Amino acid sequence: MSFVIFPAKDAPSLIGLVVGTQGLSPDEQILGRPGHARRALAIARWLNKRHGRQLAWAKHDPTRLDIEVPAGIRTDFPAYSAAFKKYGNVIYCLASPQGLEPDDIEEACAAVLDLFFRERGFEPLKAFESQAHAIQSQYLPELTPSLTEQELVKHLERRRFVVVEGPPGTGKTRAAERLLANQYGGNGMTVQFHPNTTYESFIGGLAPVTTSEQLGMRFAPKQGVLMEASARASQSDRPFLLHIDEINRADLAKVLGEAIFLMEPNVPERTIELAHDSGEPHGNSLQLPPNLHILGTMNSADRSTAILDVAIRRRFAFVKLWPQEDVVREHGSELTQKAFRRLFDIFVDHASDEAFDLMPGHSYFLAQQGGDGREQLLTSLAPLLEEYLAQGYVAGFTEDIRAYLQWLESTQGSEKI
Repeated sequence: MSFVIFPAKDAPSLIGLVVGTQGLSPDEQILGRPGHARRALAIARWLNKRHGRQLAWAKHDPTRLDIEVPAGIRTDFPAYSAAFKKYGNVIYCLASPQGLEPDDIEEACAAVLDLFFRERGFEPLKAFESQAHAIQSQYLPELTPSLTEQELVKHLERRRFVVVEGPPGTGKTRAAERLLANQYGGNGMTVQFHPNTTYESFIGGLAPVTTSEQLGMRFAPKQGVLMEASARASQSDRPFLLHIDEINRADLAKVLGEAIFLMEPNVPERTIELAHDSGEPHGNSLQLPPNLHILGTMNSADRSTAILDVAIRRRFAFVKLWPQEDVVREHGSELTQKAFRRLFDIFVDHASDEAFDLMPGHSYFLAQQGGDGREQLLTSLAPLLEEYLAQGYVAGFTEDIRAYLQWLESTQGSEKI
């Protein structure tokens, strides 16, 4: 792993990280660790977003020496064609200072160098600790971008059908409830899916009803949740929100059935024929009014159900709600802030892409009024991590998680950690 500066004839020098002339050795552990590539990608995203254009790029896997700098990057940065031609297969992170002010160039260099020296085990001098922390606090949020209520509303306005997914404790359900109360003025309803949710309960179908006949029971058509929501939404032009909590816990392909045909956000209203006449206002057909919005919330740690199929993923917009350190910083104690940062670093550095989605949310690190959050960590966070270990969700860094649990236990009876 090397920090490099590539000079150019008619442009400022290109900066970046490369695999050196000796190959991966002796830095296989650094270059092959998920966190190294993850942090390099965060720096590239941060620089691109900060300056409103692509001036940085990072490879998904630095160890793939058979993959060169993509053709699109070569086209966007023709001034560095000589460097790309000779070192294109070993460059895995780059930033071009073209068009940047001197302070911005210094900031970009500092971010790349911060990662380089961090991986080498060097700590910044005391006088520059605050600068290093400031740089990290700017690019690290790109690993777990925030999702505001206004952004979620825009997704619903554009796509109508949205799923918010994220690890436990990120406040997905709470965000949906707040959205329903504030942005929709309470005009909506909430239903929770579970493994026994059926087509008949969500769409509609035959259901038993009591009668005065000899058997005392017969089957009659009954409207499901979606038909009820559609009917209520049709009563006015106001946006109506159907919130489906734990949407992935049901077998969606069976629960939705042919109703998936109705969930096309950018096509005219569609109609499906139903097997039974359910009465007013639908009869034996179903339409979804354009003011009906559906918001599903999904726990990415729940592996008890099958992955959502492609047909469903194509019709819903999927957005992620990540753990947010600023929430912990505002509402947590000194102990819970340390606990969050320590666990976050473990997941960033060692978790695979799939396991990274399991980083516990910020609600596990919020101290109760008058407390330091120790009880919350030991009674809520620790059992969750123990379940991850038991289920094999954190394979590859189990010892790091076990060491973290031991650290949590060691905090008992001590106010200063």
